[in-house]
Parts: sequence; C-alpha cells; structure tokens
Amino acid sequence: MTTLKATAPASPARTGVMIGIATITMSFAAYTSAMVVRQASGADWQTIQLPPILYFNTLVLLASSATFVIGRRRLTATWAAGAAGPAAAPAAPGMPWLYLTLGLGLVFLAGQVLAWRTLAGQGLYIATTPNSGFFYVLTALHALHLLGGVAALLYLIGRLKRGSGPTPVNALDAVSLYWHFMDVLWIYLLLILATRL
Repeated sequence: MTTLKATAPASPARTGVMIGIATITMSFAAYTSAMVVRQASGADWQTIQLPPILYFNTLVLLASSATFVIGRRRLTATWAAGAAGPAAAPAAPGMPWLYLTLGLGLVFLAGQVLAWRTLAGQGLYIATTPNSGFFYVLTALHALHLLGGVAALLYLIGRLKRGSGPTPVNALDAVSLYWHFMDVLWIYLLLILATRL
C-alpha cells in the first residue's frame, strides 16, 4: 500500500517565476542555436577576445547568490522563531544581506557596461562582425533580465520594510529562485561565448 504525501500548492509568485524561467530558457536556447548555425554557415566569423571583466562579473554574480542565500536563511530563521514577523523585518539580521545582494547585482550590471565599452574600444560594435553582434545581443538580454531581478529584489526589500501582509516567504522564495537562475544562465552564456566566439 502506497501513501501519497500531500504537498502544498505552488504559490502564484513561484508559478509565475517558473513560467518566466521556461520562457527565458527557450529564448536563449533559440539565440544559441542561431549563433551555432550562423558560425557554421559563413566564413566571416572572426575570433574575438572576451573582455577580462566578464570573469570578474561572474565572481560578483556568484557572490550575490551567496549573499542572497545567507539573507534568506537569516530572515526565514527569524520568522520561524516567531520573534519577528514582517513588521520587524527591517531589523532582522537578513536585511543587510539582501542589500548587499542588490549592490552586487548593480556592480555586475556596471561591469557589463564596461565589457561593452571595452569591445567598442577595440572597434567591435553590434554590427561589426556576426560574432560581436551575438555577444552584444546575448549579454544585453541577460543584463535586461537581471535588471528585472534587481527590480524584484527592490520590491521585496520594500515589502519587507513596510511589513505589509503576511510573512512574505512566497515572494522571498520566488525572487530567490529567479536570482539564482540568472547565475546559472550567465555561467551558461559565458561558456558559450568563451567557446564559440
């Protein structure tokens, strides 16, 4: 006789993030496929040197995920202890870690701008070569999606500071899932760019 374990229904926030992640994954898979096909179909594909700032940016983004994990754990531990609900969240030990995550996300975006300026300084623009075009498009799309993550994190921080509604565990989980997905997506992109450009 098997026993079925009851599971809590997925929150609307998490469901929305999962749909967004699926959509983003499909679009980046399509761009990657287009890049591979374009590389194989023309003799005008030239190797470009990736700006070294991209590797620093990777460390910054990974660090932002680590700070998010620490902040999330500290907030949920505070809520679980019952000592602090959302009204006390601004004083909770997890909030500074969320601010640090936000700052690291902004540092990553600034680093991407520096990477684009580095390529432009080498005379490589979006329309210069096919591979430079793919570089700009893929990294800009990732940056725009990460900017969405920054906006979601700002919303979450604001909600925690206001102490509005029930303990926002669902919102915290959804933003955390999206943020970590941005890390995984960036590592994938960096590997593709390093091996294909």
